[in-house]
Amino acid sequence: MRDLRASDADRERVVNVLGEALADGRLTLDEHSERTTRAYQARTLGELTGLTGDLSPEEAQPILVDDRPVSAFFGRMRREGRWVVPVKLPILALFGTVELDLREAVLQRRHIVLDSLVVGGRVRIVVPEGVQVNVTGRTILSTREVRTRPAAEGPTIEVGGTFLFGSVSARSPKRKFTARLFSRWRGDPPHPPKR
Repeated sequence: MRDLRASDADRERVVNVLGEALADGRLTLDEHSERTTRAYQARTLGELTGLTGDLSPEEAQPILVDDRPVSAFFGRMRREGRWVVPVKLPILALFGTVELDLREAVLQRRHIVLDSLVVGGRVRIVVPEGVQVNVTGRTILSTREVRTRPAAEGPTIEVGGTFLFGSVSARSPKRKFTARLFSRWRGDPPHPPKR
C-alpha cells in the first residue's frame, strides 16, 4: 500500500499540513523548507506519510496508509478522508458502530472485500457515485440497506462475514439540486432500488 503512486492533490494535502505546523511553531523554517521539498519530490504515498507523522494524531493525518482491522467495541470508530483501502479489510463491531467514508479513499483494487463480524452493532458505508456495494455476508436477525448509484464498470465493495443482531447500510452522498433536476430531466428513476 505504501508503494502506491501519490497524486498532486496528495502532495498538496501534506504541504498544507506542513504550512499549518510552520505557522503555529511546530516546525522551524528550515524543517518546513526541507519537508516541503521532500513532499513535492515524493512519488509514493508511503514517502508522504512519513513527513507529517509527528505533527498530528493518526486520525488527523492528511493521508492514512493503514491495513489494521477497524474495530468498535461499545462505541464508534470512523475512518474517513484520504486513506488507502486494502484489498481485504477486517471489520469488527461488537455493540458498536463502524463508519467508513470512501469518498476520498484510494481503492487498492477494483474489488474490495470488507470481512465483517458484527454482533449487535452497525456498519455504515459512504461510497462515491459509481461504486457498487454488495452485501454477501450471512445476516441473522439483521438488516441491510444499500442505496448507492453504481456504474456499469465501476469498482465493487463486497461486504462479507457475519451479522448477528446488527445492521449494514451503504449509501452514496445526496446529489446537489441541479444534478437531481438534470437526472429527472433525463428520465432516471428518483431513487435506486433497494437491495
